Amino acid sequence: MKNGFFRGHGLGNDYIVMDPKELSFKLTPKNIQLICNRNWGLGSDGILALVPTKKADFGLRIFNPDGSEAEKSGNGLRIFARYLHATGKTKKQHFTVETKGGLVTIDLHLERHGDASAVTVEMGKATFNPAALPCTLTVDELIQQPIEAGGRSLTFTGVSVGNPHCVIFKPAGESWSREDLLELGPVLEHHALFPKRTNVQLAVPTGPKEIYILIWERGAGETRASGSSSCAAASAAVRLGLVKSPVTVTMPGGKLDIKVAQDFSLTMKGPVAEVARGALSPSFVRALK
Repeated sequence: MKNGFFRGHGLGNDYIVMDPKELSFKLTPKNIQLICNRNWGLGSDGILALVPTKKADFGLRIFNPDGSEAEKSGNGLRIFARYLHATGKTKKQHFTVETKGGLVTIDLHLERHGDASAVTVEMGKATFNPAALPCTLTVDELIQQPIEAGGRSLTFTGVSVGNPHCVIFKPAGESWSREDLLELGPVLEHHALFPKRTNVQLAVPTGPKEIYILIWERGAGETRASGSSSCAAASAAVRLGLVKSPVTVTMPGGKLDIKVAQDFSLTMKGPVAEVARGALSPSFVRALK
């Protein structure tokens, strides 16, 4: 379909999927911002673009609503997987996708009517190495490192799961508020320690295998759910001995199940839903051109 789109969400984290070969305009930062705008465009937490690859079955580029590019997105990958199956681009239930954050393996879980209502993604390995984040601290691992933000003295654990994350824990029994997220999220995203910016999770253990997180996404802001954030926070919680794997990560949008292996390889399973398919109007496309 010319200038067509596919819209889906994972726990309220919504993306638009497009095939650039079917578009009569380019996905420039300005156009991405307009398409993702919830008042002037379609509105979404980002755009997923199908691209050529020689390293996997499919290639994926992930764009944030501010026009910047993300290396990896767990919710985005589940939506992309459903798009590939629902639009007939694959009949396989097991395939690979190349992202800028690495190669991932996809398994679809089909309902009796054929929809992929849940997807498992092998998300690669978590690393706490400052060079992988990147972070300007010169330490062996980014485990419980001090950081100043919003006039507060905090400690963070830095994790890369193909994209960068800054995880800050409160002890079990305490909680984070949305006001905390709105105050700390933008400050931490742009903190001088993270030259390429970072995603932020405010986390607290809620059980021996459970954590709760609030999410501030780099380039997107407050987000109801995030697959890569869930993987990062679960990895940090396991590394710190706060919980054991498998970890149920609860967010405002819902829950994801994360398995953290001994070598910190990550497996994420969660629901995905299709919302709409259609085409951009000729007048909107003219505005993008």
